[in-house]
Amino acid sequence: MAGLVVSGAQVSYIGQDCREIPEHLGRDCGHFAKRLDLSFNLLRSLEGLSAFGSLEELILDNNLLGDDLVLPGLPRLHTLTLNKNQITDLECLLDHLAEVTPALEYLSLLGNVACPNELVSLEKDEEDYKRYRCFVLHKLPNLKFLDARKVTKQEREEALVRGAFMKVVKPKAVLVLERHSPRSSN
Repeated sequence: MAGLVVSGAQVSYIGQDCREIPEHLGRDCGHFAKRLDLSFNLLRSLEGLSAFGSLEELILDNNLLGDDLVLPGLPRLHTLTLNKNQITDLECLLDHLAEVTPALEYLSLLGNVACPNELVSLEKDEEDYKRYRCFVLHKLPNLKFLDARKVTKQEREEALVRGAFMKVVKPKAVLVLERHSPRSSN
């Protein structure tokens, strides 16, 4: 199996251009793998991941995963990285993760449209990113790290108070001006 690297309970299948998780991977490694790295592939689906019931870390960076992402129940998973995929619907993803990954403590979504920062769009700023963090922490209160940054006590407290309201993206200045412009009376 070219490209497969196994080291103890760590399994890497990186840069193999696979569109789905190979059946042999789950059959041969699923029963012992605690860490699985499937970065730099062409994954659009995570079908086959259910064979990896003992996973604690899952790295899925640089794939083609989108809003239809479905993870099986992974009760021990504490680390999930989904950097540079095609995720746009943050709330849908977070609701799903809350349901299937109860032990999740580390999540990284950098490089997805759902994570508003300069990596994705020059229109996004630090305030957008702060709101995003607050909303994520509201949905996943057990997180200790989000996007490689430690969650602060202040962020956690703000998420408790205002997190539910942080989903709304601030309107663009142009839209605000149009809404408040006086109408002509002709």
